[in-house]
Amino acid sequence: MKKRLLVFFFFTMSFQVWSQDSLMLGFREYLGYVKKYHPVVKQANLTIDMAQANVMRARGGFDPKVEVDYSQKQFKGSEYYDLLNATFKIPTWYGIELKANFEQNEGEFVNPERFVPDEGLYSAGVSFSLGQGFLMNKRMATLQKAKFFREQTAADQEILVNEVLYEASLAYFKWLRAYNEVKVFDDILVNALQRFNGVKRSAEAGDRAIIDTVEAKISYQNRSLSLEQAKVKFMKRSLELSNFLWLQDNIPLELQPGVVPSENIETEIDATLNVTGTPLSEFTLETHPKLRSLDRKIDGLKIDRRLKGNRLLPIIDLNYNFITATPEIGNSFNTAEYKGGLRFAMPLFLRKERGEYKLARLKVIDTEYERTTTALSLQNKITALYNELDSFEIQNGLIADIVTNYERMLTAEERKFSFGESSIFLVNSREQKLIESRLKQLEIQNKFLDTKARLFNTLVLPAENL
Repeated sequence: MKKRLLVFFFFTMSFQVWSQDSLMLGFREYLGYVKKYHPVVKQANLTIDMAQANVMRARGGFDPKVEVDYSQKQFKGSEYYDLLNATFKIPTWYGIELKANFEQNEGEFVNPERFVPDEGLYSAGVSFSLGQGFLMNKRMATLQKAKFFREQTAADQEILVNEVLYEASLAYFKWLRAYNEVKVFDDILVNALQRFNGVKRSAEAGDRAIIDTVEAKISYQNRSLSLEQAKVKFMKRSLELSNFLWLQDNIPLELQPGVVPSENIETEIDATLNVTGTPLSEFTLETHPKLRSLDRKIDGLKIDRRLKGNRLLPIIDLNYNFITATPEIGNSFNTAEYKGGLRFAMPLFLRKERGEYKLARLKVIDTEYERTTTALSLQNKITALYNELDSFEIQNGLIADIVTNYERMLTAEERKFSFGESSIFLVNSREQKLIESRLKQLEIQNKFLDTKARLFNTLVLPAENL
């Protein structure tokens, strides 16, 4: 517990001082903690290591091998056999395997084909395929697919991290809106209390009817109720924001009372999410992580299609080995002494092979269709988001003017009320319209920020300076 409090102390010290009793959590600092410590982001980073390990495993198919096969049988004082076969193999890319072998066989009941000189028999040669496995084999396909999968995983990791930052951004914007709503009702409550006290003093002096104090008090009570509801909403949004805040040792962090958002954050958001500065005409989809992921998936499926197509060929395996009992003599290896072989196999109808090849080809076509529709969907979605941002720029200007005009109307009505030329009902009515316009302004601002976050999420942009 002490460790957690200590870490929280350093965490909060990174915030800028907001007032004497509160600290400001900036958007950039907030996303920085999310990107660095959120478990889902850490999990996404693990996928890169897993993909790299998968490539290493696939490369193991080309590792040299040493094989030793030894067996012996003794029975009733007789040595039936004593067999030793040691082999060193080097697999290569195009289905070719280099091999060196030592064989030594002794015993009373050794198969005649195993007879070798007493010192043993040495061989060196090569085995290769002329049909299946020459231009494409399982070992080659596994390594190539692992490399494509590594690149696909890197693109998917970008998408996953971006998704976490996007959800965290939405939580921050909701928190910001709830905080601003509390400020709106807090400011209005101050005015309502001053108005109620003024009406009460005027009524006590006989300048106003007593019923006006009741109406002013009801207005004050309504504003108090709205403020309490706004505070509850702000507390709820604070808890939702805490879902994205973690410490280094996977310890969840609860946002403490007194921590508030930055108010003027549009410039900070633009710089952090990197959503401005690139016009729609200059954006290209070819580098989009979603399409890069699909491209690598298609490449892997094409490798699988080539492997299935290679199985339509007959099996033609050849091997040739020079043999000698005196390997220390260089010219002891000659073409007159050898062992070799040929293996041929081919199904008559190839129905299984043809079916597998057709399925592999259809998977490629299906994924290519998916890529085409994804590219079109992304292009249309990005265009729509750019249009939305342009529209929200206009809406923000309009609602700002509306709020200013409602403030003027309220000020004028309050002045008339102070001269006895208006009623508390009209003042409350003007004030209610001002509240509605301010809340509408916060709603439009929130939608504007959400749209920027959706553009960030759709483009899968890197979050800068986190």
